[in-house]
Amino acid sequence: MARIAVVYRSTSGFTKKYAEWISEELKADLFNAKKINIQKLREYNLIVFGGSLHAVGINGLKLIKDNASLLADKDIIVFAVGASPPRPNVLEEVKKHNFGKDMAKVKLFYFQGGFNFDKLDLVNKVLMTLFRVSLKLKRHRTPDEIGMLAAYSKPMDFTRRENIRELIEYARSIYL
Repeated sequence: MARIAVVYRSTSGFTKKYAEWISEELKADLFNAKKINIQKLREYNLIVFGGSLHAVGINGLKLIKDNASLLADKDIIVFAVGASPPRPNVLEEVKKHNFGKDMAKVKLFYFQGGFNFDKLDLVNKVLMTLFRVSLKLKRHRTPDEIGMLAAYSKPMDFTRRENIRELIEYARSIYL
């Protein structure tokens, strides 16, 4: 039986929630990306990595990207978690921005998470405050931008366990 690791980097808890669900479904070991090293990851056949989306960058993906040559013989699945609803163009933009040629075989998934300003660390609070100001100054806002402004005063959680179904089926098709 394959050894599976689920590794996550979460800013406000949404990515961690998805990682826990994925770990339960796949009966995989669960690790916070801040607390695992590449030597430990090399012990696994399948690595599922999840990170929160910041603009189009995946938080914590550096662990996988910087060690792509050491993980070349591993199957890798990445999931990104963002506040916006899933859209095909978003997935393509995230893939283009985060994956080079050395990560061409990585399978990418996107899950809608949520937004909770109160759970952010100081740096992210400052960045998101600047973003909020920029949204307020816009004359014409998209529905997503209007929803984002509302989320500053009322946290939103769009995580749903059924969102991971496709990732789980893909992982099982490889190993289980």
